[in-house]
Amino acid sequence: MKNLLSTLEQHLVRLPVTASVQLSTGERIGPDNSAVQLIFRSPKALAALVDGQVGAVGAAIVEGWVDVKGQARDIMAAAAGILQSDPVSHTPTWLEQTVSKAKSLAMHTLTRDAEQIQFHYDLSDDFYALWLDPRRVYSCAYFKDLEMSLAQAQEAKLDHICRKLQLKPGERFWDIGSGWGGLIFWAAEHYGVQAHGITLSRNQYDYVQRLIAEKGLQGKVHVELRDYREMDGVKPFDKIGSVGMFEHVGSANLPEYFKTVYTMLKPGGLALIHGITAGGVGNAEVGAGIGDFINRYIFPGGELMHVSRVLHDMGQSGLEMVDTENLRPHYARTLWAWSDSLEAQLPQAQRILEAQYDADKAAKALRAYRLYLAGCAMGFERGWVALHQMLCTRPDGNLQTGPLKGAQSSYPFNREYIYR
Repeated sequence: MKNLLSTLEQHLVRLPVTASVQLSTGERIGPDNSAVQLIFRSPKALAALVDGQVGAVGAAIVEGWVDVKGQARDIMAAAAGILQSDPVSHTPTWLEQTVSKAKSLAMHTLTRDAEQIQFHYDLSDDFYALWLDPRRVYSCAYFKDLEMSLAQAQEAKLDHICRKLQLKPGERFWDIGSGWGGLIFWAAEHYGVQAHGITLSRNQYDYVQRLIAEKGLQGKVHVELRDYREMDGVKPFDKIGSVGMFEHVGSANLPEYFKTVYTMLKPGGLALIHGITAGGVGNAEVGAGIGDFINRYIFPGGELMHVSRVLHDMGQSGLEMVDTENLRPHYARTLWAWSDSLEAQLPQAQRILEAQYDADKAAKALRAYRLYLAGCAMGFERGWVALHQMLCTRPDGNLQTGPLKGAQSSYPFNREYIYR
């Protein structure tokens, strides 16, 4: 124990912010009034702290074994400082890859996916509304202008997607994983499309149905409780969007996901795939226990893949990637905005969760989300994870005439149309 405490003291001195640890015995290591304070009610997570297993320390905080005090940015700076290795440098062995594939297949059945989506997105609509923008856009914003508010940047993101897709009045647009309806409403109201969304979240489905009625958009916007693998009998769409959804698909099901996009997209149509990708080429999740924490408390069944893997499976399906943009810094800023908003309203967040759950579950959920939002912001800041928008087309085989003769491309020759 003495060696453990000595090592811990050395770690604390090297951190970029002042930090202290109070043991369950009352003994204190580190300076008084430090920026970050960890109060251990149990010695369970002490070894994890010394080993740099920040995910295990986070779990101990959620479970109430450890209290943490300090500003979110300081806490995350300390968390990054105790890491013993790069959390995205691991290259899995053949055995690890085989086990991971089997686990992925088991985790992503129709039933399991519905349960996992509802675990996260059906936590509490009022809770999400507290710290999201008014449109409840729960994905990376696009800070077209650095002075934009979060709400403005989310609208800019919705428009950025619609411009990339070249949406036109009367087109049939499919949104795979439509959330609280931000994209389908924006596309219908600003671009005149027939917008069709699907979700596995009952809360989101009910909310969008109410909003369709309130806005008088029956016949223009439609939403279903439906899995992307159950689209038999639906005719292909002119354009497809998928925002913050393929992270839930699972590595083993990614080929099927893209084959569905290909099948449901008209020849010559465009699809925009927007999602979180792994920062490392080989790692399936962020190391140091961070991925385990996310899977346990936030996104069960979530899997990240490097953009190269995503584009590989996209290409194998027959889709052609025509434009890819990395919005990683935009997501760091988005997440810090969410984190700041939640941190400023903690008593209200606690009351909202306690209205739906018992006090213990509500407290655990709030502690988990505080760590999740700030931790993900740190992860995007440091490049442990990224966010890519990948625009693809289903080639129609028709050669162009005039200036584009022989090009076989319905996609513009430059990006001016996006920004004009």
